[in-house]
Amino acid sequence: MITNGLSTRQSITPLSSSQISAFNPYSYYATVAYCTPAQTLAWNCGANCKANPSFKTVASGGDGNGVQYWYVGYDPTLKTVIVAHEGTDLSEILSIVTDVELVLGPLDKTLFPGLPSGIEVHTGFQDEQAKTATLVLSAVQSTMSKYGSTSVTLVGHSLGAAISLLDSVYLPLHLPKGTSFKTIGYGLPRVGNKAFADYVDKNLNLNHVNNKEDVVPILPPQILGFVHPAGEIHIEDSAVWAACPGQDNPSPLCAAGDVPNILDGSVNDHYGPYNGILLGSC
Repeated sequence: MITNGLSTRQSITPLSSSQISAFNPYSYYATVAYCTPAQTLAWNCGANCKANPSFKTVASGGDGNGVQYWYVGYDPTLKTVIVAHEGTDLSEILSIVTDVELVLGPLDKTLFPGLPSGIEVHTGFQDEQAKTATLVLSAVQSTMSKYGSTSVTLVGHSLGAAISLLDSVYLPLHLPKGTSFKTIGYGLPRVGNKAFADYVDKNLNLNHVNNKEDVVPILPPQILGFVHPAGEIHIEDSAVWAACPGQDNPSPLCAAGDVPNILDGSVNDHYGPYNGILLGSC
């Protein structure tokens, strides 16, 4: 996988076919997050679940409206705990309201103790993450204990990617030292300010993959103080996956340059495909 070390590189580089294929299991996990808790607990969600047949579900929850679906379990092939959050369902008005709340605010000190001052995040995303934070933490602790794992991987698409990114900041503050973390988000909106992006770059192993002219990754707009962390991978119209160094790389080969404003964007590209995998439905 490509890591945050990429942010120190000065050139935009294409991913190899093997690097692209390595994302497939996580892409399936991100789209399974759109399934109901009952489906994920039984790991009975058709082809998307069959793509990761050895996965062991431990906990799931949410109602898909007031609380986004989520699940936690263990992948014995990848040897990691998986935490996944449902993305934005445009048919659910509460999800839409969450996404259009464009106010930056400080993180809750109870959930996020000891972080540097100046960090601010999208208050709607923070409210969504807070609804499930302690449940997810408990499920991750149980899964780590049950399977003897010290690795946690967080995945999500759209709003789910935003929640997963906040979980990626939250969980290390409450789990044992020595736990390794990786975060893979698809169609990730901007979550916080420059101080937040800098903290993510320093402390997290993040990749956020965006597809062609997807409009969501350029929202909320930079003019309001929002900044993407490093770790961007942009799928070009040619289907080349380009690793874009830095924060909000302005190159036309990366999202901020390819989609300079919402009029140049496409909602249809938000769901993929990501190496042939469409996200957004169970």
